[in-house]
Formats: sequence, C-alpha cells, structure tokens
Amino acid sequence: MVVEHDPAAEQFRAEMEGSVAVLQYRREPGKLSLLDTQVPPALQGRGIAGRLAQAGLELARTEGLAVVPICPFVAEYIRRHPEYETLLDRR
Repeated sequence: MVVEHDPAAEQFRAEMEGSVAVLQYRREPGKLSLLDTQVPPALQGRGIAGRLAQAGLELARTEGLAVVPICPFVAEYIRRHPEYETLLDRR
C-alpha cells in the first residue's frame, strides 16, 4: 500500500482494492491540524488509518510544524506512539 500526499487537496490518500482511505488536514502558519481520517469499511482493520496518521505526523516533523490532532483516531495514535508527542501544539 502506498500513501500519497496531495498538498492541493490537503490530504493523504491510500488506495486499495478500488477503495480510497483519506486523512484530511489543514495547514496554518506553524501548525498542521489533522482533521479527519476516513477508511471505507472494506479496508478497516488493515492498519491503513495508522499509515495515514504516520504520514501526516512525519510531514509535520519534517517541516517543523506543531500538530493539532482534531481527529480522534490521530489523537489516539499519538497516545499509542509517544515518539510523536513532542509534535503536539502546546499553545
């Protein structure tokens, strides 16, 4: 599975078996708000949402952006992967 970044649409996408999973984000000065993760039922349980979350968090890390995890899945992903806690926007 390949996660693709579409900056114009402000999303990460993963296509599999004709279905598309998406992580929507909003970029603001100095921060990246991770808004919503959507994985079609046929693709759930395969770790796709985690791969999308990881892609968004790695983008923030690479570009020095603080993360605002609005999406509950992303917030839980960060709790389970404490190496990303330093990215959280503490303001």
